[in-house]
Amino acid sequence: MKRKWFQRVEIWGAMLGLVVGANAAGADTAPGIDRGRLVDLVRQDCGSCHGLTLKGGLGRPLTPEAIAHFDRDSLRLIILDGIPGTPMPPWRPLLSEAEAATIADILKSGEVR
Repeated sequence: MKRKWFQRVEIWGAMLGLVVGANAAGADTAPGIDRGRLVDLVRQDCGSCHGLTLKGGLGRPLTPEAIAHFDRDSLRLIILDGIPGTPMPPWRPLLSEAEAATIADILKSGEVR
C-alpha cells in the first residue's frame, strides 16, 4: 500500500515539475496554453502576410519596435477582431482570449525571429 502511494506522489511531483518548468519558460503564459504552438502559428500564419521575419509584407511589420505603441490588450483585440477594411482577419473563431494575449506577448517580446 505504501509503495503505491509513493509512486503516486512521484508521478504527481514529476507532473508538477513539468508544469512549473513550462511556466518558467513562458512566465506569463496561462495554464493550458501551448506557447510553442502559438510561436509556430505566428511564424506560419501571421508571417504569410506580415513577412516571414515579421518585418512587413502585405501586412504591417510586427517587430517589437513597430508595435511598441500598442499595449498588450490592444494587440489582443486586434488579433481577435481583426481590422475592418483591411486584410487583417478576425481570429476570434479560432483563438481564445488567453491565446491571443499570449500571441501579443510573443510579438511584444520579439520571440519570433
